[in-house]
Amino acid sequence: MMEKWARASIRFRLPIVAIWLTLIILGIFTATGLNQRLTTSLTVPGSPSSHAETVAAKAFGENAEGTFTVFYKFGKAQPAQIQKIQSNIGAAVSEIPNAHVVQSRAIGGVLFTSIATPYNLPKAATYTLQLRSRLAAHGIRGALITGPPAIKSDVSPVLEKDLRHGQMLALLLGFILLVLALGISWAALVPIIFATSIIFTTLALIYLLSHKFLMVLYIPNIVELIGLGIAIDYSLLIVQRFRREVQLHDTETAIRKTMVTAGRTAMLSGVTVALGLATLMLVPIPFIRSLGLAGMLVPIVAMLGTLTLQPALLSYLGPAGVQTHGFEGLLNRVHGSRNFFSRLTRVIHRRPLSIFLGSLVAVAIALIPLLSLHVTPSSLTAIPHTLESSRALDLVTRSAGSGAITPSEIIVDLGTSHAAESFAPARVALANTISSDPEVFLVATGERQPYVDPTGQFLRMYVVGKHDVGAPETAELIKRMRGNYLIKTQFPSTVKFYLGGAPAQGSDLVHQILKSFPLILCSILFLTYLLLLWGFKSYVLPLKAIVLDLLSVSLALSTVIAVIHFGVGSSILGTYHLRDIEVWVVIFLFAVLFGLSMDYEVFIVSRIREAWDNNHSNEEAITEGITQTGGVVSFAAAILIVAVSGMAFGHFAGLQELGIGLVGGIALDATIIRGLLLPSAMVLLGKWNWIGPHQSKE
Repeated sequence: MMEKWARASIRFRLPIVAIWLTLIILGIFTATGLNQRLTTSLTVPGSPSSHAETVAAKAFGENAEGTFTVFYKFGKAQPAQIQKIQSNIGAAVSEIPNAHVVQSRAIGGVLFTSIATPYNLPKAATYTLQLRSRLAAHGIRGALITGPPAIKSDVSPVLEKDLRHGQMLALLLGFILLVLALGISWAALVPIIFATSIIFTTLALIYLLSHKFLMVLYIPNIVELIGLGIAIDYSLLIVQRFRREVQLHDTETAIRKTMVTAGRTAMLSGVTVALGLATLMLVPIPFIRSLGLAGMLVPIVAMLGTLTLQPALLSYLGPAGVQTHGFEGLLNRVHGSRNFFSRLTRVIHRRPLSIFLGSLVAVAIALIPLLSLHVTPSSLTAIPHTLESSRALDLVTRSAGSGAITPSEIIVDLGTSHAAESFAPARVALANTISSDPEVFLVATGERQPYVDPTGQFLRMYVVGKHDVGAPETAELIKRMRGNYLIKTQFPSTVKFYLGGAPAQGSDLVHQILKSFPLILCSILFLTYLLLLWGFKSYVLPLKAIVLDLLSVSLALSTVIAVIHFGVGSSILGTYHLRDIEVWVVIFLFAVLFGLSMDYEVFIVSRIREAWDNNHSNEEAITEGITQTGGVVSFAAAILIVAVSGMAFGHFAGLQELGIGLVGGIALDATIIRGLLLPSAMVLLGKWNWIGPHQSKE
């Protein structure tokens, strides 16, 4: 099949290049409008907190994701002055379409005002600047606005700036590495052209999908930087093989042989990465599914490019295009027994058990930080402190504690209209019970709006805790409210309770992700084993690959914890120092790194398999495979590290954690895991490596 695709791509190379050029233009055009369609929603459909949001929207006409919060430090103002401030804020809010003040309370010298809108997050965010200008026009100067819409409005430009810096750094350093690998030749440009095509085509597809599915704000950063690394890696593998084949054959034959070998390997790798990310679709959370869907598109588009664009570019490149001028490149400089990887494999052949056990001990030591893994639904305060929405969060944290940023919301459905007044004693008793909890800072409730809906059927109260949304203390408070306080009340049994707000939503998010993880793990392991069984034609090699991949992922998480939680190197890297890791990072890192690590396994073992098929000598096959692919894998890993490091040096905790995990995981995978554990394990296994369908170890 690969030969047929290669012939067709060479024959129709001009239309193929024209189509991909058109896709690049479409991607550039649609990328400018993609940000307006992105969100940070952590809603868990079908969860108790999701039901609470639905009831709140129906009864009170509010959308939690479209709610602003204004913090105004009034100092020693008298009650009359505070009322005047509240009146001015209300006048400013009335000039925002369909917005209204939900509640306004003075706590610790700061006036907290919640402003509800019926809009979704992207739409509400567009009113942020208008709200700020209206408040200033009404004399409320110095007010700080936060909340989901304001945070999205503030962070979007910073994310775009981080992305541009990351792209420029990745492209510059990536091209330098390509020149070091391939030498000064036109061949070094092919992976850059290929990666550009893959990235912008993927962005165009994501823009189309964003009209149907929720898409997360981080997606462009993840797709562009990870996509850049993956696409360059695949293209580098193919270009390097083509350079060798074209020395022995004419251009068309060299392309066909390249696609049958390196092209097939890239396709197998792409399928593995896509499968890993596709398992995220099993999580019934739009936030996680959007990451899986967007991430899965990258290897799928890369595979389409491998089948079509890559052979077309190679046909234009030809023998003249791979010729070097002055500097021949490190991948061509050393051959045979002088190759570093050839010498390394000889050492491994002499002492395989010592190297295998020594590497395992080193891995075990590196995994110690993993014992301190704690997750959080989000790191709300870990955003750049120069942003107004971030300064607002700092102000309220200093004044009333971090729990005031994200209060819980209890909604009581009384079942009949105009029933609110008759249940006032039960409402007060419930508020007093919850207020007595040592984790509760205050409970806000009342007899009129915004605590009672216009029909009098629904009551609500706000519970402000003492800790932030991701703290273990907050999670325990949610459990107590659901499992005790909202069960043992003075309300009749016919009354329904709904617990919403960010703390409940975060608790539901973590619960659902942890609940889904075993299914994701089993699915990815089973599918990967079947795929590698077909690719390697061995029962043992896929098992070995899976074990090594799990070690790589564990090392990546351990690296994140060491830097973010324990602060190892955080001052040098400029990263946040946080107690918890965002839960979406853990599951996404597992899915994407499992696939990326498997890339290197496929690159190396496919070449070892090819050598085994030619000579049936385990020792010679391992030596030849490592010698021929070691340099390519090293440069591929270096390029991928450069590409994803842009996230590690960004301004947002989640992306920092993801970037650090990918950098650490890829670096350790390409060295200890694939450089030492993989070959030493294959030496120890001997002919057992090649036991497969219709084969025997003899």
